[in-house]
Amino acid sequence: MPPFIEVFVIIFSMMGGFFLVFLLMYLLALLLAPIERGLSRLIWSEPPAKPSAPPKSSFKDFSRKHGT
Repeated sequence: MPPFIEVFVIIFSMMGGFFLVFLLMYLLALLLAPIERGLSRLIWSEPPAKPSAPPKSSFKDFSRKHGT
């Protein structure tokens, strides 16, 4: 086979491989989209965490109480 035909075969096979991998990644994303949507819905549907109660005393009170 002449060298320029081999070069074209190599170029087109590399481009074909690139687009094949791109297609497989796209199909994988389509396959995993419902799972991601369900997980997202599960996470966002949880009630917000309750805020913690503020401390009843401060560091200054602790220092006065313990004499430091």
